[in-house]
Amino acid sequence: MVQRKVKASQVKFVKWSVFLTVMLGCLTPWVSAGMALFLGIIMAWLGTVPLEKYSGTFIRYSLQVAVVGLGFGINLQQALRAGKEGFLLTFCSIFITLSLGILLGRRLRLTTRTTILIAAGTAICGGSAIAALAPLLAAKKEEISVSLGIIFLLNALALFIFPWLGGHLHLSQHQFGLWSAIAIQDTSSVVAAAASYGNTALKIATTVKLERALWIIPVSLICLGLLKKEGNKQPATDNHVATQSRPQIRIPWFIFLFLLVIVLGAYLPIMHHMGKVALPVAEKLLSLTLFFIGTGFTRKAIKKVGVRPMVLGVLLWIFIATLSLLFLMHGF
Repeated sequence: MVQRKVKASQVKFVKWSVFLTVMLGCLTPWVSAGMALFLGIIMAWLGTVPLEKYSGTFIRYSLQVAVVGLGFGINLQQALRAGKEGFLLTFCSIFITLSLGILLGRRLRLTTRTTILIAAGTAICGGSAIAALAPLLAAKKEEISVSLGIIFLLNALALFIFPWLGGHLHLSQHQFGLWSAIAIQDTSSVVAAAASYGNTALKIATTVKLERALWIIPVSLICLGLLKKEGNKQPATDNHVATQSRPQIRIPWFIFLFLLVIVLGAYLPIMHHMGKVALPVAEKLLSLTLFFIGTGFTRKAIKKVGVRPMVLGVLLWIFIATLSLLFLMHGF
């Protein structure tokens, strides 16, 4: 009995040592953002993730802080130019992806909630869109988990596929920045993929992606309006309607802080000096965040993803990635 306890404590010590060593290694200059994600995935598959229950909270807040910090490295004029160029492409891609997603979801006989979560996650900004819409749709835990799992898997693939494909197709930094911002779901994966392609691609991708993320607000308002309309049609004695709590829209405030940093950086010299410290810190914090995102890529997470929801997610992802790529290569 004593030997078992000693052995268990030794195994625990080894896991902690390996995990902390790799985690701290992600803060060094030798580990890129994409490599940090890959190391996190390795830790997950080796079962060496002692901080698993805290990773979700850390990812949520560290990503927001990192994105705001990246604003110190973006020029206001470049941001306005990128935002203007990406607005029409963003609007069209969101409208087409949501419409196609709802149509395919019906054909695949998925629940309306699962369909909207996957379609919105693909069209807008991955996990953030799912988190914002889930309470409005009164989505079940299983539906949220499946949707997040699909988005997570596709984002992990995008980190390796997009830079390779962009180089193979000889996309410019400008083209790749726009493409990754439109076709990759989560902000973290967009930033990581663009960072591995080049600094100019990173600036364009971050700006356009966060502009795209702002569409969470109007889409949430539309869903809220539809739910209220449906609720008014229900009988007053309907227990489900009577007991259901009022849904809340989660506004992505960190996006406004990101924009504020860019604007202030154009007019206040002190922001330039602050950026010399804040920007490198934000870049390494992003690497650390991607490492923790990778630790969620477990066998259990993969098993939770059903076949039909995965088919919907993959079809939408391939569609928007191909359509936006063709437009950028022949339309711009």
